[in-house]
Amino acid sequence: MSEVKVNKISPRTACGTVTLGDSGDTITIPAGVTMTNNGTAAGFGATGAASWDTTVKTTGFTAVSGVGYFVNTTAGAITVTLPASPSAGAVVAVSDYAGTSDTNAITIGRNGSNINGAAADLVIEQENSAVTLVYVDGTQGWKATDTSSLSDVELQPTYITATGGTITCSGDFRIHTFTGPGTFCVSTLGNPVGGPSAVDYLVVAGGGGAAIRSAGGGGAGGFRESSGAASGCYTASPLGACVSALPVTVTGYPITVGSGGTGVLVPAGTPANSTPGANSIFSTITSQGGGGSVGHGTPAPTTPTDLSSGAGGSGSGGSAGSGNPGTLLARAGNTPPASPSQGNPGGAAIQDSPWFMGGGGGGATAAGGAGSPTPSISTASAKGGDGATTSISASPTTYGGGGGGGTYTNAPTTVYGPTGGGGSGGGGAGGQFGGPPYPGTGAAGTANTGGGGGGAAYTGSDYNGGNGGSGIVIIRYKFQN
Repeated sequence: MSEVKVNKISPRTACGTVTLGDSGDTITIPAGVTMTNNGTAAGFGATGAASWDTTVKTTGFTAVSGVGYFVNTTAGAITVTLPASPSAGAVVAVSDYAGTSDTNAITIGRNGSNINGAAADLVIEQENSAVTLVYVDGTQGWKATDTSSLSDVELQPTYITATGGTITCSGDFRIHTFTGPGTFCVSTLGNPVGGPSAVDYLVVAGGGGAAIRSAGGGGAGGFRESSGAASGCYTASPLGACVSALPVTVTGYPITVGSGGTGVLVPAGTPANSTPGANSIFSTITSQGGGGSVGHGTPAPTTPTDLSSGAGGSGSGGSAGSGNPGTLLARAGNTPPASPSQGNPGGAAIQDSPWFMGGGGGGATAAGGAGSPTPSISTASAKGGDGATTSISASPTTYGGGGGGGTYTNAPTTVYGPTGGGGSGGGGAGGQFGGPPYPGTGAAGTANTGGGGGGAAYTGSDYNGGNGGSGIVIIRYKFQN
């Protein structure tokens, strides 16, 4: 190693520049050496320290690593933008020059990097505050190492912002309601100071249609809901207890709202089966369409009908019919299985001549009722299972009621019973042969409730089975304080 010993190094020309080494070189200062600065050192800060620029900043600017800045907000708020694509060890410091940041804040713009582990700008909004930031890595980003008071430097709160569906607000919470297909588009996420990057949801599928000839009611569409923890201040249904909110990212989420199943229309043909409701989908949450009831057709099956026909979010009720044992059986709910359960089974039919009574379709919180043997004028045919009530939309609303069972009798008209009522939450009532006040046609499930259609009655001519009600998707989150 060669050695040069001099007392002073000066440029050849007055006020010139002296350069030590070339780009990429390493200059080593041995241990024990003291360097004294009697001038101005800019851009010379080591990790965790900055050289202060004494030219006061009065407008927004982009900071340079290694420099501290005095920022004067007397004339208005100022944004200091951190360096883009920083390397580990980069350091920037900011100080409130005139003690006016309590009136006009200093915002430290993150410029694509996290600050203290959050994707949010830093705000100085107390007078005479200062902070030093050191870039660590892509996870934590810029970390505050020195500040005049930790309480003086705060993360700026951010909240989810999104579009899609019909948007309403309830206090500090925004509600997106989809009654048909659409897209829930998230453009901004929340942070720990603002709102969480998660949403509460209700996803209800379309209800099943109902068949004819003393048919079972259609099953309600599957009902799935979160607990409301992310966007509190409302009462979720019991089915939402302990169900976590759904995390979201900045992206578009296609929304599927299931249509209701089709009830059987006359003339029915043979066999006379209705169709199930369609699924509703939001992100990873799929609610299964309600089961459609199996009709009493001609010729009748000689063995029980496959029980997978009529299973769904909630199962359809069994249908009554001589020589058709398979239709008597109730269909399963919560198919395919979800936890907690998205629905319940239907009720079994009763064939006890002269009474032929279809079972009620299953509902979100209760199974469908079974046909009642030897009913009387005061006895209803099988009722649909009840739905679940939630206030996610800001007012208590019930969804997912099963359709009522249809009834036929050739007993004297003086012993006709009332129709099988639809379950609460949009289930359609079953039909009852016998003329007014008991219509033979099954009622449709209510639109956007996932209610099952009501089963139709039968006599010498057929009545129509009810259509299932369409589903709904509701998304709720915090958007302000």
